[in-house]
Amino acid sequence: MNKPQVKILDKYIIKKFIGTYFFTLLIVIAIAVIFDVSEKIDNFVEKDIPLQEIIFRYYFGFIPWILNSFSPLFVFISVIFFTSKLASNTEIIAMLSGGVSFNRMLKPYMISAAFIAAFTFVLGLYIIPPANQKRLDFENQYIKPQLVVGSDFRNLHYQLAPGEFVYVESFSKWGNTAYRFTLETIEDNKVKSKLSAESAEWDSTFCGWKLKNYYLRDFYGESEIVKSGRELDTVISLTIEDFYRRKNIVESLSQKDLNDLIKTQKLRGDKMVQYSLIEKNNRIAVPFSAFILTIMGVALSSRKKRGGIGLNIGVGIALSFSYILFQRFSQMFVLTGTLPPAIALWMPNILYSIIAAILYKIAPK
Repeated sequence: MNKPQVKILDKYIIKKFIGTYFFTLLIVIAIAVIFDVSEKIDNFVEKDIPLQEIIFRYYFGFIPWILNSFSPLFVFISVIFFTSKLASNTEIIAMLSGGVSFNRMLKPYMISAAFIAAFTFVLGLYIIPPANQKRLDFENQYIKPQLVVGSDFRNLHYQLAPGEFVYVESFSKWGNTAYRFTLETIEDNKVKSKLSAESAEWDSTFCGWKLKNYYLRDFYGESEIVKSGRELDTVISLTIEDFYRRKNIVESLSQKDLNDLIKTQKLRGDKMVQYSLIEKNNRIAVPFSAFILTIMGVALSSRKKRGGIGLNIGVGIALSFSYILFQRFSQMFVLTGTLPPAIALWMPNILYSIIAAILYKIAPK
């Protein structure tokens, strides 16, 4: 097959791949929206939510979120569907017989996968976070209030800065008040000051804490200075938002804000850093899966099978759902502290890369 014909073949496969991908995307999103509307229609009607709010605040955030969450499914089904049709119509046999190698035939597939990966990457970094902010705010206002950091509101520990630690025995969300509040400053493994109070109430007028019945001890070598009083205003790098931050707030943060949050959470020893690290790694791991699932899909469906493309589509759906399930399950390794996020969140890609390599090896050449 000469060069101009190969270019025509590339355009043909790319057009089929991308077209099928977006067609599958529209079908699945339409189904997801219909099911979501049927599930939440009672909330919409009961709370008399304006249609404009539902469409522009909720579904304009819901649709990109669904798209990104199930991108591996869209990719795999697209490849399986149109490649099986090519095989069924004997087009792949004609390509290989015409001198196009199996490796060369993969080139337009990988170009298409690169486009989809870039599309998903841009979605995850720049489009979905602000859209998610509106969706989560809508859900929190009308559907279901989300869990917040420290939802048990007991025995909360934070490191505000190197050597600066806060401990709160309990927190009341009704009065925005922290009870048994302690702020310690440590230098060279020695306590330099310790500020304790029966309670610390958030005061929005100066964005700080109003301590009640406080007790301050400053240590100078072997001596110490003690101060106490009934009330003391203090401003520290701990705000009321730190107690009310939702677990899934990371889904609405830009990459820069997400990295800043991770840095702060690590400094403070905040256990919610796990959710931030999961989100950060997912934003890279999910787009990369487009290449792996494309190779798997081509290898599985490039052989003409008796009985049509039904079996191939069934296998494709099963494998793509198993990938998504494994991707969700791998997050448990992070939450339980079994594996670092960078390893756990890439385990599905590593495992399915091995499967793709095996399928590619045994695919008809």
